[in-house]
Amino acid sequence: MSGLVTLDQLVIPVHLNGSRGRNRATSPGQLAATDDRSAVLAWLARYADSPATLASYRKEAERLMLWCGLQHGVALSDLTHEGFLVYQRFLADPQPAERWVMKPGQKPGRDSPLWRPFAGPLSAASQRQALSILNAMLSWLVEAGYLAGNPLALSRRKRRQQAPRVSRFLPMEHWEVVKSTIEAMPTTSERDKRHASRCRWLFSLLYIGGLRVSEVCESNMGGFFSRHSTDGRERWWLEITGKGGKTRLVPATGELMAELMRYRKVFGLSSLPPEGDTMPLVVPLIGSPKPMARSAIHEIVKAVARESAARLRSKGPEFEAAAAHIEQASTHWMRHTAGSHLSEKADLKVVRDNLGHANISTTSIYLHSEDDARHDATTAAHRVGWHAP
Repeated sequence: MSGLVTLDQLVIPVHLNGSRGRNRATSPGQLAATDDRSAVLAWLARYADSPATLASYRKEAERLMLWCGLQHGVALSDLTHEGFLVYQRFLADPQPAERWVMKPGQKPGRDSPLWRPFAGPLSAASQRQALSILNAMLSWLVEAGYLAGNPLALSRRKRRQQAPRVSRFLPMEHWEVVKSTIEAMPTTSERDKRHASRCRWLFSLLYIGGLRVSEVCESNMGGFFSRHSTDGRERWWLEITGKGGKTRLVPATGELMAELMRYRKVFGLSSLPPEGDTMPLVVPLIGSPKPMARSAIHEIVKAVARESAARLRSKGPEFEAAAAHIEQASTHWMRHTAGSHLSEKADLKVVRDNLGHANISTTSIYLHSEDDARHDATTAAHRVGWHAP
């Protein structure tokens, strides 16, 4: 078997490729795949239109395929229930680390010889997530007639408990620290001014809109539009295509529109985007206005979190706990922060629809009066509250 490479590059010898796996279905199935790697790639191809889901699912399938061939010495279609118990223990401590785990601080590309499938041991929650994804993959391979059975289906299922309250968010006092950090950013040079403006705009999008990082990266300025309601008022909206290709309308409050115009002015653009504008919501400081990678957006948020924590630590050791909490903040923390803060002041249905947690029914496109009420509730209850520059 080839060394530690990505699933796309993996070359598997015949005795490990699953073409004669003992868990292979005996009757002809619905896949053209004749080996495990091809079957897994067929499963992954179903998610080609959802990059974030594809990346997450590929990561888990890749880890399992590599472990099967390089560590356990069996084909995927030879793997038993007992084998999966061994794999779960491996996820908790992938050894030898030099083979499986990237060195701290490294993020090499998937085609780099330094690439490894793990950043470190998986937590219990991450293990459950990994096995859940693999269970879905194996169930699909059984349904497609490639495998005879799903060895993960034998796993003991614990009764689902009520989901705990979200803890990965910034309480209001911590959010105020982050805001003050952004407001204190230097603006002496043109680059500094653009950087400060972009940070303020990004955090406005994440907080007011509750956007996912994938939605920030994949949406553009042309998603903003206005419409007049029966009361004669003009309201602005941002159309977002979220998980699973589902579209939702995010209320573009007066505050968010003011931040949009402020951001565009600093970047030398017209106050409002023209109809059909393909410019990304957030762009690099220099060069062409191309979409930014999720990792780049994530790093902007992490840098602000680190600076906020440092500012807090400078006040004394009694602020260490708060600083440590803020330092963990990420793009998804901001989404949780948006939902948590808004839910304290607005109906949960407003939160659900703003964040896109529920499916939008076919008839909801006609419920403009309900949309207007949601817009008003968001505008009245949910603000960043930037200080005037």
